Amino acid sequence: MASAPKYHLGFGRDDLGEPFPTLALLSGDPQRAFRIARATEGVRCEKTLSENRGLPSYLVSFPDGRRMLSATSGIGAPSLSIVVNELVDVGIRHIIRVGTSGAIQDEVEVGSVVITQAALCRQGAARDIAPVEYPAAANPFLTVALVEAAQSLGVPWHLGVTASVDTFYEGQERVESSVNKHLLRWLRGITEEYRHLGILNYEMECGTLLKMGGVYGFAAACVCAVVAGRSRSEHVVQEARQQAEENAIRVAVQAARSFA
Repeated sequence: MASAPKYHLGFGRDDLGEPFPTLALLSGDPQRAFRIARATEGVRCEKTLSENRGLPSYLVSFPDGRRMLSATSGIGAPSLSIVVNELVDVGIRHIIRVGTSGAIQDEVEVGSVVITQAALCRQGAARDIAPVEYPAAANPFLTVALVEAAQSLGVPWHLGVTASVDTFYEGQERVESSVNKHLLRWLRGITEEYRHLGILNYEMECGTLLKMGGVYGFAAACVCAVVAGRSRSEHVVQEARQQAEENAIRVAVQAARSFA
């Protein structure tokens, strides 16, 4: 039952109170979910809903009383699929992923954000939800809200297609920084192939999220901080990471105001 605490989330519908929140900002990193809830201007953390299984969730509110969740998906699509299923079950109807990513186009600079219009979904979890051919498309209204938020905040942004893959190293053609120096043949050169297809970035969750939105009937979108420029290096630019994440958080929170 939706009112009972969910097995993985650790909270249920009855824990959310009134006015009932229908939007969640979903971060892979627990620390990012914490930052959204407790260190972001313009929102107040009402309470920690749960820290079950290392997946903290927070109930937060805007000054006008509207409320939303800041929740954690964990790393990768299998974990995200569980969290999203349970969020929808307790009554969430809008989910914006707030993630990090590596750009594969030269013009997509570290520190900017990528707003995903649709995803090339190369994820096993998604195959349990819909056929491979099923589109991984973002909700257009949430997507426009993210673009408008980036514009109003002066955050550099890009809109386009994201490659959503299961693995951080092999799946994103990392060899220099990976212990595995011997990629499977079909992965060699895949980044260049994606670059020619006009794909903007790599990340690891949004393809499954977007397919779930279509199948489950909720609005899904994604904004990712660019923390690596894969045209130049495999490595995350640590000195730019915090500001890049802050940009993505500000854009997501601003967009959420229109839907919370």
